[in-house]
Amino acid sequence: MAEELKIAIGSKEKKYKTFVSQVESLMNGETNLMANLANISSAYQMTFSKLWVGFYLVDSAANQLVLGPFQGPIACTRIAKGKGVCGAVWEEEKTIIVKNVNIFSGHIACSSASVSEIVVPVFDKNKQVLGVLDIDSKKEGDFDEIDKIYLERIAQLITNTL
Repeated sequence: MAEELKIAIGSKEKKYKTFVSQVESLMNGETNLMANLANISSAYQMTFSKLWVGFYLVDSAANQLVLGPFQGPIACTRIAKGKGVCGAVWEEEKTIIVKNVNIFSGHIACSSASVSEIVVPVFDKNKQVLGVLDIDSKKEGDFDEIDKIYLERIAQLITNTL
């Protein structure tokens, strides 16, 4: 397990390549889901300094996403399937990038400082949504295809440890 995080200088893609490598190292030999999600949240925040990064996990009995490990200001605790960006990603089972949350129909404003958002589904071994990785930024249009590609790789790394 890595004891310190190395953060690349340069382009977003260069930072992501180093980040993915660091996450692989952090997760090496660790099978506890909560430990891995906590370290991923921390490593992402330290690398990219966004408003909020964290996970919501499916509570099947309640048909809701429940707040999991995160970094940032306090957050919504429960989100219904299909509601907000996180609930929509759970329902649609695909990544959603929102350039401006103020024009996303049904957006749930856990923080009024959030302007843009990316949410990535995390699947279990049976290809069912286990949860979502949610990242918010104070900057409009802060997420793009590069974020999507690398964050989906992170989601796959999580699935591979289950």
